[in-house]
Amino acid sequence: MSLRLIFSFLILSLCACQKNKSTSVEQDTEQIRKEKREQKKRDSLLKAVKIPKGGNNISTDLDQIKTLSQEELKPFLRKYGSNNPETLVKITTEFGDIKVNLYADTPLHRANFIRLVKLGYFDSSFFHRVAQGFVVQGGNSDLQETHKFRAKIGSYLIPNEIKKKYTHKRGAFSAAKYSEQNVSKASSPFEFFIVQSQRGAHHLDKDHTVFGEVVEGMQVVDKIAAVPVDQSEWPIKNIFIKAEVIR
Repeated sequence: MSLRLIFSFLILSLCACQKNKSTSVEQDTEQIRKEKREQKKRDSLLKAVKIPKGGNNISTDLDQIKTLSQEELKPFLRKYGSNNPETLVKITTEFGDIKVNLYADTPLHRANFIRLVKLGYFDSSFFHRVAQGFVVQGGNSDLQETHKFRAKIGSYLIPNEIKKKYTHKRGAFSAAKYSEQNVSKASSPFEFFIVQSQRGAHHLDKDHTVFGEVVEGMQVVDKIAAVPVDQSEWPIKNIFIKAEVIR
């Protein structure tokens, strides 16, 4: 091979390397731009919704929140329920309002939910699971604020208050629960779901505590149920919640 051919080959190889390097840099730059655009979109969503600090003008200073243990849960919630007898709650989303009537004869669940609303816990959470034709579930998020809130409120489960007269009909407001090693069917204190199915979800009747029902806004639930979700049924676009006690 002549020196001229060798030289030409080296020049072509160098150009190819430079081109590949340039393409790689362009791809990295575009990925950075994409991530910045997505972050900007998330930030704009947060600003648009304006998640309040301390729903209903109640302080969410974590130092002011009593951390509950399982042992003290029942007497605390009974006393709290007696002092806070409200049963009507409004959940506001970008799709509209959902009004929920909580049952007085599921006192532990009612008192716990009212307490979390008044503390502003749900104002840091989303409707984080959507199963169209089944349920929409709220009370969790991937925000650090939510998980710090949970840790401060306490690690406990609410004893089940399952009653035959309250079934998982359309509009039922029910408590989510952890399935593993939960023979007592105790409820999560933080997460709830609303039955969206026209037929109801009656296979859940003896498994979850129904502690309220939607009295206004099922059309909003239907809109939430129709949003695009990922493989884990988490909505592609976060559905923020603001909850307040009406009476």
